[in-house]
Amino acid sequence: MIAQYPVLVVGDANVDLVVRGDVVPRFGQVEQLLEHANLVLGGSACIMASGLARLGVPTAVVAVIGDDEFGRVMRDALVAAKVDVSALQVDPQVPTGISVILSTADDRAILTLPGTVPLLTSEQVLAAVESSQARWVHFASPFLMPEFTAGLPTLLAKLKGRGIRTSLDTNWDPANEWAGLGEVLPLIDVLLPNRAELDAITAAVGEIPCRVVVKDGAAGGWSRSPDGTTVRAPGIHLDVVDTTGAGDSFDAGYLAAVAHGVTDEATRVRWAAVAGSLSTRASGGTGAQATRELLTEYLE
Repeated sequence: MIAQYPVLVVGDANVDLVVRGDVVPRFGQVEQLLEHANLVLGGSACIMASGLARLGVPTAVVAVIGDDEFGRVMRDALVAAKVDVSALQVDPQVPTGISVILSTADDRAILTLPGTVPLLTSEQVLAAVESSQARWVHFASPFLMPEFTAGLPTLLAKLKGRGIRTSLDTNWDPANEWAGLGEVLPLIDVLLPNRAELDAITAAVGEIPCRVVVKDGAAGGWSRSPDGTTVRAPGIHLDVVDTTGAGDSFDAGYLAAVAHGVTDEATRVRWAAVAGSLSTRASGGTGAQATRELLTEYLE
């Protein structure tokens, strides 16, 4: 089933090198042997876009890659996921970013070279909005794009004026400052943090004025409206291989429910929690993302 309207996803595009095994580094030229290493589609925005497309939502991504091998890996992976890449920008000078993910069953460490990620501009996003039929725009990893994020309130106000709804997954702020969110949050419809991010954001900005849909690990997820009404939904229990991108798949599940016309908030959160759980069955953020058919099977 195809969703009622397309979604535009804005943010980071980089490859992920996901390694598992003896991943806690020991210096002194100690060579450690790994169990697995995979070079896969990365970036919160791109993993989320892939998840949306697999759930039957027409999806386009706006991001910047380099004119290099990693950039070609990104483009090919997005095309294979049936994501519209017509708004994907290519910079001829700056290399595509990469994240090295040291993954264990219940946690991970991430080392990121931003590369082209910070080069995204508001003008590129507006051009993509104008050339698409998107009624919802999702923003990911703003703290990896400081210049873009400085102008985000102005961009969000323009989108709001056009009747376009928006969501935001901040991911963790590397500077741990959460700067600018006080201006951004009143202009978005849905904030999609994990529990640790929510605690940090609340400490930085106080009361959050929009709907908050929270990834809560093994407990599933929960949603709180601005009036304080809260609903919860469980995930599913599986043998976890890799949690990389599970939060982005959670985001995809929630917005897929919205795009498919689901109006019950508890059901939307259930879509999110199940989609996030299913994505942990394989290495990398997209290796085990749910299709609409598989999601429906688990929901039933």
